[in-house]
Amino acid sequence: MKIVAFTAIRSEYELMKDVYHLLNNDKEIEFGLIVSGAHLSKTFGYTVREIENDGMKIFYKIETLIDSDSKAARIKSAAILLQNCIDIVDKLQPDLLIYAGDREEVIVAALVGGYLEIPTIHFFGGDHVKDSHIDNPVRHATSKLSSVHFVSTEEHRDRLIKMGEASHRIFVIGSVALDKFKNEPYLTKEEIFRELQIRRKWDNFCLVIFHPIPKEREISGLIFENILTSLKERKISAFVIYPNIDPGNRKIISVIEKFKGDENFFFAENLPRKIFVNIYRNSLFIIGNSSSGIIESASIPIPAINVGYRQRGRKANENVIFSGINKEEILQSIDVALSEDFRKKIKDIKNIYGDGCSAKRAYDLIKTLDFKKFVFKDEDPIELFYSPAKII
Repeated sequence: MKIVAFTAIRSEYELMKDVYHLLNNDKEIEFGLIVSGAHLSKTFGYTVREIENDGMKIFYKIETLIDSDSKAARIKSAAILLQNCIDIVDKLQPDLLIYAGDREEVIVAALVGGYLEIPTIHFFGGDHVKDSHIDNPVRHATSKLSSVHFVSTEEHRDRLIKMGEASHRIFVIGSVALDKFKNEPYLTKEEIFRELQIRRKWDNFCLVIFHPIPKEREISGLIFENILTSLKERKISAFVIYPNIDPGNRKIISVIEKFKGDENFFFAENLPRKIFVNIYRNSLFIIGNSSSGIIESASIPIPAINVGYRQRGRKANENVIFSGINKEEILQSIDVALSEDFRKKIKDIKNIYGDGCSAKRAYDLIKTLDFKKFVFKDEDPIELFYSPAKII
């Protein structure tokens, strides 16, 4: 069995890494990646090196990223990927294509799979966010083009069914993003600082991940600066991850440049998984607007402060605090996250997104399902949603 996975950005690769390892280690499977996008950009850390260091087979590298802070850049990058990967996939003749999430490379992969009549699996379909970001309709459009769905929750399954997807093609496995918290070995704070060669050692720190979205694009730098200045005011140090490639990222990066000499912050374009996971485990809280705060933080658990519009409308665990963008609102949210009552409240919560065993479920399904029968989707959404008795 030959399986090809599409990956274009560090965050998505990290979500899928445990699944990829299981497939890569199976001698009955020829598994490899088509790597593109931010992975091949020095601006965003040239993270293809992490893939290579993990021992993953890379079928092809396709340079696609137009490294520009504009609205047109992402769709132009998608067009480059589409144009260049069609013949590659056709030459590889895989038995299965897999991809995850809601960025442009997944809809490209779904289109290629559909036209070349190759079965496809879409991970993380059926999720929904009310933040007006293009990623949301891209996720749903990709689901409509995909053969099979591996989803995180029953709610996501129900949403896909209401979109006209047949239930027999949808499998609830939990979020594969959570498996790393169960599988990654523990490091102490001292070991983290040693690994990163940081001389200064903070007794307490938090994790900051903040990305731009259309509604906040023009003020993304201001919001991000409000987060950092609020942390300084509360005397909380932080590990800060660079933003993704979305328009508005330059405003955030300019704030990073402004604060780079501040000994309270450690800025990183990317971090090795063992370091990232253990910073997460040892953090007082995560703050910003990453989906990680909504989905992953409850598996530790730590408080997650979500600042601004991004992630609004997404089903969240009890540890998530939705905050406004003003400094006063952020300070108030930090105080809640640090309060003894709140920390006691979330101490034993169960993550609604899964139990950390999802990668194995995905692997077992990939090994046992007959994907050829899922290639052609003949279902009529009206027939799926309504019985004849209800049609007048």
